[in-house]
Amino acid sequence: MTRIPESTVRRLSLYLRALEAFEEQGTGTVSSEELASRGGTTSAQVRKDLSFFGSFGKRGLGYAVPELASRLSDILGLRRPYRVVFVGAGKMASALVNYRGFGQRGFNIQAVYDRDPRKIGTQWNGLVVRDVSHMARELKADPIDIAVVVTPAEAAQGVVDLLASAGVKAILNFAPVQLTVPPDVAIKSVNLTLELETLSYALRNR
Repeated sequence: MTRIPESTVRRLSLYLRALEAFEEQGTGTVSSEELASRGGTTSAQVRKDLSFFGSFGKRGLGYAVPELASRLSDILGLRRPYRVVFVGAGKMASALVNYRGFGQRGFNIQAVYDRDPRKIGTQWNGLVVRDVSHMARELKADPIDIAVVVTPAEAAQGVVDLLASAGVKAILNFAPVQLTVPPDVAIKSVNLTLELETLSYALRNR
């Protein structure tokens, strides 16, 4: 199977959002140029990204909006719901757990875990914060699809080890540290400081 660049997958998500917006406006077809303007790229890049997955649209006519949106949803695996847990009950996790967009996309938050006795047992958007010491056992009994790690850096590797041992195969990490996972576990890290530094560079060199 051809290895798809991660940058292409990211842009597919942008194209899907653009298509959904076009559909809401009643637009039936769009051109690669219109998708490119919404995705922050070029029409040639749009065509290249889509070519990884087959033939789309017709030359001179563009892409049928509902059809392409449906195909991209399939490609991105969005036809099924996903069970998600959060590990770490801090302020960032609180904001994320309360974000309605996750549920709208099928990412359903099942549980929040923490090790702080003051937080365990408290209510978070209809969920009770659970004791992280029970996490591995509970997730083995009731498997989930994706874990979101929002812990201090020093705790993150231990948490990830527990998640991997419980059979979790996809992890989104917000802790500012490089983590090691088994080969069959997919991990994505979001480093907000790094992102701000890239913006700092852009401001410095514009």
